[in-house]
Amino acid sequence: MAKQVYIAEKPSVAQAFASAMKINFTRRDGYLESDTAIVTWCVGHLVTMSYPEVYDEKYKRWSLDTLPFIPETFKYEVIGNVSKQFKIVKELLNREDVDTIYICTDSGREGEYIYRLVDMQANVKDKKRKRVWIDSQTEDEILRGIREAKDDSEYDNLGASAFLRAKEDYLMGINFSRALTLKYAYSIKNYLNIDKCVVSVGRVMTCVLGIVVEREREIREFVKTPFYRVISKVDIAGKKCDAEWRVTDDSKYNGSFDLYSEKGFKTEEGANKLIASLGETPVSASVLKCEKKKEAKNPPLLYNLAELQNDCSRFFKISPDETLAVAQELYEKKLTTYPRTDARVMSSAIAKVIDKNINGLSAYAPCAIFAKAILQHEAYKGIEKTRYVNDKAITDHYAIIPTGQGLSALQGLSPTSAKVYEIIVRRFLAVFYPPANYQKVALELAMDNKEEEGKKEHFFANFKILTQKGYLHVMDYSFFKDKDKGKKADDEKENEGEDETVTDEELFEHLQKLKKNDVLSAESFELKEGETTPPKRYNSGTMILTMENAGQFIEDEELRAQIKGSGIGTSATRAGILTKLVNIKYLNLNKKTQIITPTQLGEMIYETVACSMKPMLNPALTASWEKGLTGVAEGSISEKEYMDKLDDFVSKRTNLVKQNDYRRLLLSRFDYVSTNYKKAETKKSSAKKTTKKKAAKEATAKETTVEGSNEASTGNE
Repeated sequence: MAKQVYIAEKPSVAQAFASAMKINFTRRDGYLESDTAIVTWCVGHLVTMSYPEVYDEKYKRWSLDTLPFIPETFKYEVIGNVSKQFKIVKELLNREDVDTIYICTDSGREGEYIYRLVDMQANVKDKKRKRVWIDSQTEDEILRGIREAKDDSEYDNLGASAFLRAKEDYLMGINFSRALTLKYAYSIKNYLNIDKCVVSVGRVMTCVLGIVVEREREIREFVKTPFYRVISKVDIAGKKCDAEWRVTDDSKYNGSFDLYSEKGFKTEEGANKLIASLGETPVSASVLKCEKKKEAKNPPLLYNLAELQNDCSRFFKISPDETLAVAQELYEKKLTTYPRTDARVMSSAIAKVIDKNINGLSAYAPCAIFAKAILQHEAYKGIEKTRYVNDKAITDHYAIIPTGQGLSALQGLSPTSAKVYEIIVRRFLAVFYPPANYQKVALELAMDNKEEEGKKEHFFANFKILTQKGYLHVMDYSFFKDKDKGKKADDEKENEGEDETVTDEELFEHLQKLKKNDVLSAESFELKEGETTPPKRYNSGTMILTMENAGQFIEDEELRAQIKGSGIGTSATRAGILTKLVNIKYLNLNKKTQIITPTQLGEMIYETVACSMKPMLNPALTASWEKGLTGVAEGSISEKEYMDKLDDFVSKRTNLVKQNDYRRLLLSRFDYVSTNYKKAETKKSSAKKTTKKKAAKEATAKETTVEGSNEASTGNE
């Protein structure tokens, strides 16, 4: 009797499939078997691309003479420490009594790549291959995935893009890292007095390094400029409210060189002159405008991985890598849907049965009251007509949402994992609640300028009060203390650029009654000194969002539109890129604050790349490669077309490195970089300071060949 093989990416996932099928399996070494089915697993990657020396022993020694290295046919090999499992899987896939293979690796480009590598290396012939594509590991979803499995040939374009992505990272990593290491690592090593140095270059990671270095330089070069604002304390029904001066057409100071901006003065003296021109307090302030309007704030879109990583960095100070690990854990415990997604909406298919998810959450204590209310009022009906459901905004998977199942696993979660689950649940339930409603009042007051007849000075105040909490009821996180809630509100206010003052109901009643030409009393004036602020450093969360939205760095509108949605890297790889940059000591990550800064070595690598292959630092180029891979996956770009472009780019850039020599120029750039890292110098480097430049200069006359190093990855992104 013919059997089916179900191959998953991990043992835990394989067990979930076996349990869902309700078949009496017998455990074997590396697989489970019944009379009709076999369930086995990879352990992540079983097969990888071979190092250059496998092609020819001459490539083991790094030399410019052997570059560029672009094989006509790529070689692959089994990873040594998992060779036993590969042998088991190979035998199972090729068994004569097996006629169908159900591919149950993660439903995405990387999962497809993992299986296809195994299939290729195991030389599987004459078998049906069915692709199981699921959004969660619940029993119902697994059975649906098996039932609706498509022939894997329908995923050939996705598979092609996966192979191309790997070849791209391999070729850029091998050629660019070797070329720059051979040309410039000796200079870097001697300048820093370190034992060894490999210049690691990658399609994504070098671009990310550039973004961080350039932000750090913006901060260093920023010159703070002081300014002075004038605030009036206005009496409104016995309450003192702040109103801020702003220059207008009928102001004495319109066009004045004393102004820093429309809201303030360059000097304290200038601001004091304004106050003096208004006369003795109290001063009459006439109401010019009192605009009243309502504002509705809708619940945010659902989580994709980047948004989740950003919030986890803000709330819990954990890295994107840690967030991804937690999201994967929640997925494997059937608590949430597939984590490696870029979508922030649900599909129309899941929207039709979403009440099942909500019903399950009625047993989740922190949010049970909200889930029950949604069910009672049937608030989930019509969700398919809202912005939270959009099939066109989904590529592989919809947003990360709770399944409503697996709640028994909550007891075994770490405190952090439990909190991450809570924010996913609250974000999900919020979309079934009405908007938060606010009442806003914008007040404009005019006061006579006593020093110049006909001139008036205008003061502005904005007030805002929450009249209906709506979805905000759901967003009161259990893990926030009161002071944290205040900080979160401040963060949200800053993020949205809001400057309204949240006030009490009694004051609002008086504001509602104000009308044009009413007269209020300005009881006093005061100066508020401020200063311009530099751009903020990236933290791990904002860096992930920056990578996702690479278009912000591109001035050309047409190109920006072309790469919209492509970004730098993918949801599956961005966290790993940051981790690698930290591990190879190009970036520093403060674990407590999650703030990211460059290291001296990282800046020197940046300078090296900027001199020799500047396009690698350009987000537009990096994102365009990712867009190209998307085009291959969608079938709009052929595999050959993409590969030809890649070969040409790698060859040209590698040859340019070989032809040019920027070592003398780089020495001056290294001196510039070092001025920002004096405090970081070790005693050893200080002692050798006098010999450092001499050694670096000597390096400009020395061409090197070195043995291959494991530090230079064959798969740099």
